[in-house]
Amino acid sequence: MKTLLKLEELAQLLVCIITLWMHGAAWWGYLLLLLGPDIGMLGYLVNARAGAFTYNLLHHKGIALLVAGIGLGTAYFNIPIGMAGDGCLVAGIILYGHTSLDRMLGFGLKFGDHFQHTHLGWTGPERKIT
Repeated sequence: MKTLLKLEELAQLLVCIITLWMHGAAWWGYLLLLLGPDIGMLGYLVNARAGAFTYNLLHHKGIALLVAGIGLGTAYFNIPIGMAGDGCLVAGIILYGHTSLDRMLGFGLKFGDHFQHTHLGWTGPERKIT
């Protein structure tokens, strides 16, 4: 079952990469796909709870879909906000693709008690048994 779930996340990542390619994204868009949303880890400089909040904000697929939806909505309804709508679509794709990559690698949404405590279980070399 674990392999099937990882393959599902891989498929979602590949759809995001192909969509960026079809959208004509710049090279740095792919770099952001790999590393960009991890800026949310900076919240851990404050404490574990703040870190979990900022990390989860940038690694939640619902947020990614909302951001992409804003981009699609502005294009569909011809809302004149310039390049912001197009940027929202690309940002949403990047957030979604990065989250799929993280989930495929076993990194999930964080709990507020510890960085390694995720909704997928404990990660890292010092895994706790629950």
